[in-house]
Amino acid sequence: MTLADEPVQGPALPPGWGYAGYAPPRPDVVTRFVQRVWARSPVWAAPFAALVCMSGAVGYTLATHPADAGAGDAPTCLLKYTTGFVCPGCGGTRAAWYLLHGDVPAAARHHAIFTFAVPFLLYMYVAWAGKRLFKWNLPQLRIGPGAMIAFVAVWGVWSVLRNLPWAPFTAFYV
Repeated sequence: MTLADEPVQGPALPPGWGYAGYAPPRPDVVTRFVQRVWARSPVWAAPFAALVCMSGAVGYTLATHPADAGAGDAPTCLLKYTTGFVCPGCGGTRAAWYLLHGDVPAAARHHAIFTFAVPFLLYMYVAWAGKRLFKWNLPQLRIGPGAMIAFVAVWGVWSVLRNLPWAPFTAFYV
């Protein structure tokens, strides 16, 4: 029996996963580095990093005042600026501006899907960060594949409808 004939012995796999001779590939250098850093990082690092990113987005939105921005002013959507088409995210920054100022109808007018999703995303962050940092036992919002597919499908249909040039779809154009 030669080395090529010997079965490869990898780690034990859960039942139903692959076959006995399969050895999972070794992670690349970047993956190993990230896993090492993650294992050594304090428990508050991930919630803090997410909070810093959200704070940066809120700060940028407040600093740029997107509701008064002209066509070429920052922030601008490159797709809308060059083609005139409204992309799936168009109006999101303005919707965030109006949400930060408590004007929900104006926010929904600029991006209804974003306005709908924000409370769920905020709750998911608070539940996750609270459990991770303070051991709070808030119910975790689990979004299954069916709900995610339905959300993306509604977003896609809405993105197409808001670009149609006849009534009643012209009301969706922002």
